[in-house]
Amino acid sequence: MGNHRRFWALAAIAGGVLAGVSLPPLGWPWLLWPALALLWAVAGSPHRGTALGAAALWGAAAVLVSHRWLLWLHPLDWIGVPAPLSLPLCLGVWGFCGAVGGLLVAGWVSLVRCLDPSRPATALVAALGWGLAEVALARGPLFWIGLGASALPGDPALAAVAALAGAGAIAALQLLIGWSLWRGFQLGALRGRPRALALPLAVLLLAHGPGWTLALAPDRSVDGASERVMVVQPAIPTRHKFESGSQQRLLRQLDQALASLPAPGATGLEAGAGAGGETTVLVLPEGALPLGQPLPRPATAEVLGGGFRQEGSSLRSSVLRYGVGARYASGAVDKHRLVPLGEWVPLARLVRWSGLSAVGGLDAGPPSRLLTRPGGAIAVTICYELADGTALARASSEGARWLLASANLDPYPQALQAQFIALARLRAIETGRWLVSVANTGPSLVVDAKGQVRATLPLGIPAVQTVTVRQRQSLTAYDRWGIGPLLLGWLLALLVRFWPWPSGGRSAVGTRPSSCSIPCRPAPSA
Repeated sequence: MGNHRRFWALAAIAGGVLAGVSLPPLGWPWLLWPALALLWAVAGSPHRGTALGAAALWGAAAVLVSHRWLLWLHPLDWIGVPAPLSLPLCLGVWGFCGAVGGLLVAGWVSLVRCLDPSRPATALVAALGWGLAEVALARGPLFWIGLGASALPGDPALAAVAALAGAGAIAALQLLIGWSLWRGFQLGALRGRPRALALPLAVLLLAHGPGWTLALAPDRSVDGASERVMVVQPAIPTRHKFESGSQQRLLRQLDQALASLPAPGATGLEAGAGAGGETTVLVLPEGALPLGQPLPRPATAEVLGGGFRQEGSSLRSSVLRYGVGARYASGAVDKHRLVPLGEWVPLARLVRWSGLSAVGGLDAGPPSRLLTRPGGAIAVTICYELADGTALARASSEGARWLLASANLDPYPQALQAQFIALARLRAIETGRWLVSVANTGPSLVVDAKGQVRATLPLGIPAVQTVTVRQRQSLTAYDRWGIGPLLLGWLLALLVRFWPWPSGGRSAVGTRPSSCSIPCRPAPSA
């Protein structure tokens, strides 16, 4: 028994590491599929305790590898944490995320075992349930890079499915591919029965078919006017962001950018218009402007700048809108999803602690991501709100014509920035909207409605670049129905799984025979 448990523990750790490596920045889903096949094998193993322990190891290893960038928070002296506490704190946050991932995967495997993982209906229920869970987690306080983002950049055909049913559908398809590999192996694909390979090949074709169809179909979507967007990347390290010299440097960068905007009436056009009649808007990253900071000069075009604002007694992180000719903001979208312990602390008003961030003690704004503006509404995400595709799809259905992702990802390494890019591409595909990302030190880039990167600024270098963005009015299936198709598919799969199909050896509700000594323990598969 000891060797058996040791084997499953080592196999699960290897599978979790492979899954973590396969996610962005690498983004190679073909490495993920065998890792998921191993997870299904864990779920189908005969010993419940061994299976749950191995599943927890698989989940923890996958999260620890994919979220390894959390260790790059060290040293935390830039937010006032003493040096001796910095590394233990970073390790604690990283380990906590791994533990939560392990518990979630172990819970999923526990449910799968109760339904008999060898059955196709169980595979559908479990895969679609995982996809729905990822969508729910993306709306919670923690940041997760889940299976839904794993298709990019390596498998754009699979990523295209996001336009139909979102990232949750991609996660479900990945799990079904993993299940088909496991079942193909069980049926003897590696034991001289090549016909068993038909199952994984069929699932692969079905998973990629919708994406290939979307890629080959002519684009009949309706485009609106184009806009010229001036992206300002200050590249001021967060450790020095609030120093007086850094603030003055930022204002000089902003003043130079404002001075380069079209003057009112230039070339006979409206204020803020560029060549060809395209409107111009200047964008700044998250937290660029201090509370109450006016623009250094009246804007000759619209400005959308990350900053802070006071709403009654609440301090909020926002994307502020400055109209043409204004120095003070006249509109805003507030950050709704705050960073735990950094921007938001439970009972902070009672314990008088603002958290582990220089901007801690913030309050969340309304959940809507829609920003109404004269040139056409847009959808706004701030920082890791980009992980929540449902909010952007809702804003798109309400009239948003392109997406703005405002962030400050310093001092995180390029591993996280690559994950941010993958999420940006996925959000563009889901909504059928162009996306502009503006970040303090990067990544600042433009993604078109098909998820292709059209322009990018160099990482970590102060830069200003003007790009053209197409407004889009057509809605994707995900814009219209959100997770509705995914939820409907899950309910139908549950119905099929528990329908009292007449079959020998099965009980009336499709569970295993009552002779099974442990109800949630699957019988060994044939």
